[in-house]
Amino acid sequence: MDRKIKDGGIRKLMRLGKFSLAVTLPKGILAELGWKEKQKVVAKKYGNGILIEDWKE
Repeated sequence: MDRKIKDGGIRKLMRLGKFSLAVTLPKGILAELGWKEKQKVVAKKYGNGILIEDWKE
């Protein structure tokens, strides 16, 4: 199996400024959710992971 397809969900943390890290999200998942650039989201600690949800006012 093609490694790019097999490991498609694996991401690396990247330095963003002096104190923050960033992670990219797969384009296919963003399209399914209908999320766009600059959309506000909420990140919450969830067990040993992180849950990212659409931000609601």
